[in-house]
Amino acid sequence: MSAQFPEIKEVTASVQAPHAIASEYDVIVVGGGHAGCEAALASARVGAKTLVVTINNDHLAQMSCNPCIGGVAKGQLVREIDALGGEMGRNTDATTIQFRMLNESMGPAAFSPRAQCDKTLYQKRMKMILELCPNLDVLQAEVTGIVLDDKKQVCGIRTAFGEIWRAKAVVLATGTFLAATLHFGLQQIPGGRAGDAAATELSRCLSQELGLEMGRLKTGTPVRVLGKTIDFSALTIQPPDTTGKRFSFGPVDQSTPFFKDLQLEKRSCYLTHSTETTREIVLANLKRSAMYSGVIKGIGARYCPSFEDKIVRFTDHPCHHIFVEPEGDSTDEYYLNGMSTSMPIDVQWQMVRSLPGCDKAFISRYAYAIEYDFVFPSQIDTSLAVRRYPSLFLAGQINGTSGYEEAAGQGLLAGLNAARFAGKMGEPLRIRRDQAYLGVMVDDLVTKDIVEPYRLFTSRAEYRLALRQDNADRRLTRLSYDYGLATREALERVEALERDIDNARRLLGGIRQNGKSILEMLSHPDFDYTKHPELPELPEQVRQQITIDARYAGYLVQQQQQAKIMLELDQWKLPADFNYDLPGLSVEARQKLQKRQPESLGQAARIDGVTPVEIAILQVHAKKICL
Repeated sequence: MSAQFPEIKEVTASVQAPHAIASEYDVIVVGGGHAGCEAALASARVGAKTLVVTINNDHLAQMSCNPCIGGVAKGQLVREIDALGGEMGRNTDATTIQFRMLNESMGPAAFSPRAQCDKTLYQKRMKMILELCPNLDVLQAEVTGIVLDDKKQVCGIRTAFGEIWRAKAVVLATGTFLAATLHFGLQQIPGGRAGDAAATELSRCLSQELGLEMGRLKTGTPVRVLGKTIDFSALTIQPPDTTGKRFSFGPVDQSTPFFKDLQLEKRSCYLTHSTETTREIVLANLKRSAMYSGVIKGIGARYCPSFEDKIVRFTDHPCHHIFVEPEGDSTDEYYLNGMSTSMPIDVQWQMVRSLPGCDKAFISRYAYAIEYDFVFPSQIDTSLAVRRYPSLFLAGQINGTSGYEEAAGQGLLAGLNAARFAGKMGEPLRIRRDQAYLGVMVDDLVTKDIVEPYRLFTSRAEYRLALRQDNADRRLTRLSYDYGLATREALERVEALERDIDNARRLLGGIRQNGKSILEMLSHPDFDYTKHPELPELPEQVRQQITIDARYAGYLVQQQQQAKIMLELDQWKLPADFNYDLPGLSVEARQKLQKRQPESLGQAARIDGVTPVEIAILQVHAKKICL
């Protein structure tokens, strides 16, 4: 649907209040972080007239923390975003200054791509991608409220300028901005991040006007230091991967003018460590920490603690690794990964200069902790729509997650489903746990109690042998194409790959050595296909896929059987008005089931505190409803 703009009239002194602008979109996305960017692009690319509204257009896709994409489980998710038609993988490839494949000494299911990006160029390219995207408008404004229609359903947004922008669906991707506070020791400053204002009015609207249950979380970021003041000779170097690997499955992107021929220098990262002096500095100043003084009430991420928390919790560790990582090819700033802190700035100087190689380091940006509001994700379903407000979708840190990658994955799903809702395109895309890490994350958000920022790990995925970074395109491209997001070119590329894999399997199945086919021999870890020049030459990706499939074959069969059992439970749908006041259910189970309103028996079975016996009781009553 095209936006309808009102006739521009001369403003006179008699005007008592700003006129509301009446412009209608299919989808409005609030927030321009990693979730908001993917949501806006997904919505626009499937044909919905989309508006993205952000506090600062120059901070679209800002890498507020580490300028890094990927890592364990996160790298798998970025490959999935790419296979689904998202932008994060391509944007990373275009701005990478270091690429590494983590865990290569382990099995293929553990391989995790990670890239260090030029922070500024990553943001600038994504901004350009949004600005050039058809069906997509970008507006700089603060959103202060959500507009409801006469049926008390979401139909638009209100800005600080007094404008009303109407839409058939709204995606909230507010990141860390809701009623946010920055902590520099005992000094507190309102802000969504350093340099940007907090979205206080919007948070009030969500809790008081929409009645959403909200909580408070905490995260943080380390100091940045100038590279010219670091003694790199005292650090351990981590050189970049020179194999040419990257995130996106598609060809190198040549669509953006400025980035078309851009060649970035591949940079090394470095490793240092804290010392006993660092430890003493922290312990002597704990009472001045925002976290340990009691000023911070929000709960931080267990797996990404502040540095002072490491010192207190891990008393038997004499030192902690600090990764010194470049912020980009166009800056001399370095990021001290592993030294996130809410200590006062004078203590930060002492901490940094106690590190080997940093005794003369100059801090260019201080570390800080940030507290922010979030919406308990038990109120959304697996389409990422709020159950009470079907036209309102939530994505990213507003759902209690942490990390660029987790946010981007949710953004893509929320944007696509918002567009489908607005265009009445049928059922939303719901991704299962056995299909993708994205499905694992969304299911966890809906069924688990989120009491700290949620982060993806490979251990969260029961089917991680099948959910590898190398086969995300084979798993998800067809699904995404069917929902109108992945391109025809991407689908044809995957279909050609599948034909090549099938042909190679037949070919190798017919070649025998020592009484076994080559296909059978591939299952042995000590068999290296590349060391047998007499065998047919195969494309690298084809050889890689049939080798991994052969070596994991037995385990994959077991996981497929487990997934089939869970899929059967997922096919038992539970209506939204299902009565959980049933004999045999514990009080805890009744409360949790009523609160989360699971969509299926499978989802109910994954809710903490609901036992297999109680699932059997639900199944009996669900069968009566079906009959």
